[in-house]
Amino acid sequence: MMKQILRWIILGGTLFFLAKAVKDHWSEVTAIRIDAGGWAILAIATGVTLLAHVWAGWIWTWVLRELNQPVQSAEFIQVYLKTNVAKYLPGNVWHYYGRIVAAKNANVSAGAATLSVLLEPLLMATAALIVIVLFGSQLAAANTNVIVRILQLLALVVVLCAVHPRFLNPVIRLLSRLKVKKTEISTKSNHSLVIKRYPLRPLLGELGFLGLRSIGFILTIFALGIVKWSQIPLLLGAFSFAWLLGLVVPGAPGGLGIFEATAIALLQSHFPSALVISAIALYRLISIVSEIAGAVLAWLDERLVKS
Repeated sequence: MMKQILRWIILGGTLFFLAKAVKDHWSEVTAIRIDAGGWAILAIATGVTLLAHVWAGWIWTWVLRELNQPVQSAEFIQVYLKTNVAKYLPGNVWHYYGRIVAAKNANVSAGAATLSVLLEPLLMATAALIVIVLFGSQLAAANTNVIVRILQLLALVVVLCAVHPRFLNPVIRLLSRLKVKKTEISTKSNHSLVIKRYPLRPLLGELGFLGLRSIGFILTIFALGIVKWSQIPLLLGAFSFAWLLGLVVPGAPGGLGIFEATAIALLQSHFPSALVISAIALYRLISIVSEIAGAVLAWLDERLVKS
């Protein structure tokens, strides 16, 4: 009951903040115009965002291989893309459920299938934290002292250690007990589902995913206004922080609302508010279009292969 109330409070607060931001700057937002070059940049941003989702599907196959589950990359990328749009359904878990079912149908063990969809967002969150630690100081001030830099480096070390098998495997065992029914996976197989080496390749892959998503976001802002090279670290940190909150905050399917509200709060003091609001609204549209396009292309490719 308390969890449901918390979700409604978060949703209500987010919607109120967004509505007030749009109301306060509505005349400025409607004054923004996109020229032919801007539309071309938005098209490129859509393509880059679609590529990011394809890349994320490929990383999922890497995670499965870390769990000793040899899978065909093309087939599982199709599954990833087709299930991606389900994250906008209430509950924000149906894309994970679809991937677990598809993986089990492809003879992946139930435990490995479940752990793979638990590990993937964990590695995504770790990648986002790494970017935030590296570029997050840009959000607060242009100059930071030595103590702050040292604290950032210490935080980065903690984050990297968190995905080490020595620390990650106990978490995996705990999550597997919480998420996987005893009838589906035995205690013995629970102990066999461990990470035997540092998941460096999937982690680097998730950094690449976040980088592609950030490029799509930066291009969207660039289509509407001027972005200086010195502002790119700021945009990387702000995007990563907003995206991470959208990933972990409950009651926000696909991070809808949470990402937008956080990005506006972080960037409106660095860019014109109307530009920020317009760019963030456009980027949400770009994200949804790219996810739908990915699902459609995966479906068509699957049909072509079968025929």
